[in-house]
Amino acid sequence: MSCRAKLSAMNPRRRRFLHLLAGAAALSAAPGGARAQSWPTRPVRVIVPFQPGGSTDIFARLAAQKLTERFGKQFYIENIAGATGNVGTAQAARAAPDGHTFLIAFSSYVVNPTLFAKLAFDPDKDLAPVTLAVSAANAVSVNPSLPARSLQELVALIKSNPGKYSYASGGVGTQGHLLGEMLRLSLALDLVHVPFNGAAPAIASAVAGHTPIVWSTLASAMQPLEAGQLRALAVTSKTRSQLFPDIPTTAEAGYPQIEGDSWVGLLAPAGTPNEIIGALQREIVAILALPDLKERLPALGFEVVASTPEEFAHRIKVETEIWGKVIRSANIKPE
Repeated sequence: MSCRAKLSAMNPRRRRFLHLLAGAAALSAAPGGARAQSWPTRPVRVIVPFQPGGSTDIFARLAAQKLTERFGKQFYIENIAGATGNVGTAQAARAAPDGHTFLIAFSSYVVNPTLFAKLAFDPDKDLAPVTLAVSAANAVSVNPSLPARSLQELVALIKSNPGKYSYASGGVGTQGHLLGEMLRLSLALDLVHVPFNGAAPAIASAVAGHTPIVWSTLASAMQPLEAGQLRALAVTSKTRSQLFPDIPTTAEAGYPQIEGDSWVGLLAPAGTPNEIIGALQREIVAILALPDLKERLPALGFEVVASTPEEFAHRIKVETEIWGKVIRSANIKPE
């Protein structure tokens, strides 16, 4: 007798029991899919640990709008600024790991564990990577009054005039500061760091010639670069930037040891189900490929990365070690 015939010969109650048993087995075999499909069940909080208006915040709002459209539940931004991102990050780390709170992290996330003596969270245990979404190229630029037209010429100029030149950055412990110190330490340069409260005043100082060298993201310096008020000598990314493809990389300029992008990524409270992390990561990858976002992102200085959680976790580990070494070697302390 065939299986179908045997099933037909059973009494109705027996058949119904076997159908329910089969359904339960299917659900237990794929719990992730079932849980991911039922998520989110309410609005999702996306913590941005900085003030509104910056490029990280703008990206977060663009992504939240797209995620709201795709999931049918509101993804809303909550700005919790303070301590270079540590205050908002700590709140995200303490949130329930139910898929309804996420953190938008900036590259300061891999700097702060060494820069600060104590944190209110453990970055290795309290947060789980979702995706490194986008990156932004950093650059070293100079006031046009400097005769240096390449990074090699700038290094030679500094070496021939020890203690004469200074460089500006957006603040102590920022990516620009650390890249400047990376160059100074690797080449034993006599160069003074002048920190500012943000990239804009640092760039303004370089344009005015007060601090003739500045390290910043390319996007931050876009207007003075286009106006000829600054001259970019090199970008610190692995490849040339889409914004200014004529600017060589530091590796092309002869200094491959000077490398480091700024980036924006998403993290979740540790313990958030893997199926939810996976579902969110896949949607982030999808929205980053949308034509309108692909058009908007370069104007913000961002290039798409869209990593896997595993790739993001590896990058966090590697960069924490790299910047930790720079911070310790230069004896950098938070302001």
